Amino acid sequence: MRLLCLLLLSGVIACGSTDRRIGRDIGTADGGDAAMDEAVDTALPDIAVDTTCASVDVQAEVGNAPVDIVFVVDNSTSMEPAIMNVQRGLNDFADRVASSGLDFRVIMLSLRRGEGSDDRFPICIPPPLAGNNNCGNGERFFHVSADIRSTQPVEQILGTLAQSAGYSDGEQRGSEPWLELLRTDATKTLVVVTDDNSRTCDLPSSRCSGGEPALTTLSLENFPGGGNPFNGNELGPGLLTSSYGPLFEGYTFNAIYGWGDEANPEETCTFPGGDSPPSPGPTYTALVQRTGGVRAQICDQADSSAWDRFLEAIANRVEETARLSCAIELPAPPDGMLLDPTKVNVVVSAEGASETLRKVNDANACSALGGWHYDNDDAPTEVILCPASCDDAQALLRESGAARIDLAFGCDTLLI
Repeated sequence: MRLLCLLLLSGVIACGSTDRRIGRDIGTADGGDAAMDEAVDTALPDIAVDTTCASVDVQAEVGNAPVDIVFVVDNSTSMEPAIMNVQRGLNDFADRVASSGLDFRVIMLSLRRGEGSDDRFPICIPPPLAGNNNCGNGERFFHVSADIRSTQPVEQILGTLAQSAGYSDGEQRGSEPWLELLRTDATKTLVVVTDDNSRTCDLPSSRCSGGEPALTTLSLENFPGGGNPFNGNELGPGLLTSSYGPLFEGYTFNAIYGWGDEANPEETCTFPGGDSPPSPGPTYTALVQRTGGVRAQICDQADSSAWDRFLEAIANRVEETARLSCAIELPAPPDGMLLDPTKVNVVVSAEGASETLRKVNDANACSALGGWHYDNDDAPTEVILCPASCDDAQALLRESGAARIDLAFGCDTLLI
């Protein structure tokens, strides 16, 4: 009978006989001990075991990937009350996200105070989020000044992100580059604040020119890139096209706009004075619903508590959609011990259930079955979960709130 010991990074050593591991009794095993040994050899990895196991207390730290939050705020003069609420509430919003321990970044796409013409209403975020100076950048805040037009937020997101013709730095509808502000490993949250709809070619009132790709309610995601059908500018590709790879994978779209009824997408809300916004925002409704985002009514813009609830809901959604970091740093072995990278296992567990993942050669060998690989087989420093297994671990985290990823090493061969 052989003794199998596995050292989990939580510092717990699990030891047990191989007889119990396969759930059979030696006295009734067909073929006796020889058959049992053969069954054990096929059921378990071949780990040479000494009579003792060295206990090493090393804690695996699996955190969350960063989160990037992009606010796009309409600069129409009718947006003054809403903009004032954004200015007032964004620091509390940032504090709420920070309290969850997430590595967050806020990017503001809107006209900065002191810029633009008199018929526009700019925004200025105060410290501490904006750093030492009003309207400036901070450690976690980046204001990208762009004059966001009431019916053009989707166009301006696509254009300024790609810095395409008509939307590049210094142009009327453009901005400074901001693609480089988005971190490749961060989840993305978009928040649009407007009282109108982003124009599309599928509305009866649209004036799209022929011969260009049509703008639809989902063009933010799937526009192929090309001429803007409403003017002579060029639009960049949609967020979920191959041009951006996995950068926006799993993003959420959130908005406060003019919708009025959960059951009737054509109904607008009503301001306290009896007026209504120009549109119920069908483009935004489609994007919010498709991505599982959060929405609120722009007609509540005079109610600061309604804005607080909206920003709180966004903060909660950011936390809920934050991903596990599926690249796990291999801990340094203690003095006098060596790491054998051929005897490492990855275990995903939650609520008492666990699964040991299989290793694949590299990222190119990942498939729908999942698994894991090293960053470098010859000199590994990280264990990286394949996308399918990372998604499974993320789903476990959402469902249980306590998913774990452990590394298990054979003990007795000075693995760690």
